[in-house]
Amino acid sequence: MGFVFLDLDGTLTDSGPGIINSFNYALGQMGYDDLGDDANWVVGPSLWDSLTKLGMPAELHDETVAHYRDAYRGGEMFNNRLYDGVLGQLADLKSRGYRLCLATSKPIAYAGDIAARFGVSDYLDYEFGSELDGTRSDKTELLAYGLAQTGCDPRDAIMIGDRHYDVIGARNNGMVCLGALYGFGTLDELTTAGAADILHSATDMAAVVTKHLKLEKP
Repeated sequence: MGFVFLDLDGTLTDSGPGIINSFNYALGQMGYDDLGDDANWVVGPSLWDSLTKLGMPAELHDETVAHYRDAYRGGEMFNNRLYDGVLGQLADLKSRGYRLCLATSKPIAYAGDIAARFGVSDYLDYEFGSELDGTRSDKTELLAYGLAQTGCDPRDAIMIGDRHYDVIGARNNGMVCLGALYGFGTLDELTTAGAADILHSATDMAAVVTKHLKLEKP
């Protein structure tokens, strides 16, 4: 049995507008300037990691995250769209016998609603995400949890994600990772982190998965 672990933001959905708008709202509430034109880097990592990168003192993080979530739950979480061809690719993988698992640093309380809204949950066997307090927002921890919950040998699993966090998390768990270049990461970021292959479009997903993760014939 082959398991495919799928990032959400930048891999299944183009969630940038909603995340960036929510982040800028939270920064404004805290008296900080917005992210400016170069904002895509906040799509993917945990909120706490991004706030640390901005230089915000740790004692302000929880309040800032609360403001972010006010905006996000207020509608920005659905300021989002599926990448072209995603549902067809998931259907293809399912028809071939792969088990599909959501693996996102986003709180599962939100990710589950997003997956359901856009029809992704219809194809998922498992949905893994972080908790609201940040538990399992680190991709290494998240994928270790997913592997334990599924009972999957990492040699029978593959991760697809668009940022180096996805690649490193997969490698730390003995998994192959495919880099989704159509998302928010760069080719240099993904290859330097050790992605085994690159998806230039979401429509490449099934072909590249089957290249790297063969299923045993019954």
